[in-house]
Amino acid sequence: MKTRAFFPLMALSAAVILAGCDDTSSIDQDQQIGANPKLPAAQNFLLPPMKVPKGIGWKEGEKPKVAAGLKIEKVADGFEHPRQLYVLPNGDVLVVESNGPGDPITQPKQKVMGWVQNFSGSGGKGGNRITLLRNPSGDGVTWQKSPFLENLHSPFGIQLIGSDLYVANADSLMKYHYQTGQTKITDPGTELTELPGGPINHHWTKSLLASPDGKKLYVGVGSNSNITENGIGAEYRRANVLEVDVATGASRIYASGLRNPTGLQWEPQTGQLWAVANERDEIGADLVPDYLTSVKEGAFYGWPYSYYGQHVDKRVQPQRPDLVAKAIKPDYALSSHVAPLALWFYTGTNLPQEYRGGAFISEHGSWDRKPLNGYRVAYVTFKDGKPVGLPKPVVTGFLTDDGSEVHGLPVGLAMDKQGALLVADDAGNTVWRVTAANAP
Repeated sequence: MKTRAFFPLMALSAAVILAGCDDTSSIDQDQQIGANPKLPAAQNFLLPPMKVPKGIGWKEGEKPKVAAGLKIEKVADGFEHPRQLYVLPNGDVLVVESNGPGDPITQPKQKVMGWVQNFSGSGGKGGNRITLLRNPSGDGVTWQKSPFLENLHSPFGIQLIGSDLYVANADSLMKYHYQTGQTKITDPGTELTELPGGPINHHWTKSLLASPDGKKLYVGVGSNSNITENGIGAEYRRANVLEVDVATGASRIYASGLRNPTGLQWEPQTGQLWAVANERDEIGADLVPDYLTSVKEGAFYGWPYSYYGQHVDKRVQPQRPDLVAKAIKPDYALSSHVAPLALWFYTGTNLPQEYRGGAFISEHGSWDRKPLNGYRVAYVTFKDGKPVGLPKPVVTGFLTDDGSEVHGLPVGLAMDKQGALLVADDAGNTVWRVTAANAP
């Protein structure tokens, strides 16, 4: 009853707020992809336009669609919001199950976001745990599922360095002892360092990546607001990629001005750090494009004062022209509001040649844009260490053809021991496996 009562009120409020505003995209999304996206004039919405598909899950026998030359199969289901995937050296797959920590509601927009998440199937309690998937035969087909690590606090990022497993909770980076082949961790863990957390924890997910030599951990920490509406003090050490020393837990800001950097990965050819980032909302269906970018040490990427280089966001007060002058443009726009949450540079040989050497990106999908955008896993070709061309749709069908309902929402990506692409579906509570159509 509360949801039914709230939605008409929300819709009426939005209609009043949006009167006289154009709430529909007017730019072909392909024009907002690549190094130089087309950027229209900003509009000013108190609440963004909303087009929210209803979460319906997957019925027995249903599954996403894949591009020609590929096939997709279910690995396992019955999870509680599987967010991230990590493949251990012995081939076991760790599935991080999580949802937000349930921050106190301080603004009407938070109530709106809560409704959006519940309606689309991405709301509700997460598992706060890690589940292990094991494929004893090595055929990639038959998987055993068992609890691996429990009682976590909205975990997201995960990395193994030697015999230490690191887990990024919503407010801390934890270390657990791991022995190859074990199916359950009972070690209570130790805290390596605190991470920016509550009581307000707007972008709670903390992505995680180890340096090649295992001496550093890189943590993607999202902003605590859309554009500092919770006050600049709430943004301390946020909208950054942090570098953490594994030996001491000491940390520093490696790069800044990234509103919500996720999917941290090393580009194989150059060794450069890359990320996908979710940009700001409430200035139009075509602003601001989310992006894929190299993350350079000491660089500032604009948030909150500007976007795509020196495009000033006039809503932010006080203005900081000194920082705007330093803001660098991201490498590759993905178009507006696709909500990229994972990045994976493919180095295997299972998939056809056209998917080798580039990057897969999971697009969780929009709710504040008409028409809807994202809801897929796409592939971006790389040449000489840089993205080129348009993304290729690889895994689709999460959204129904009319856009009214959504079966699932792609998040985490990984490659299993056989070279298949694994996809975590947090609204469908499923892990999917993509292979070449002729693969066993």
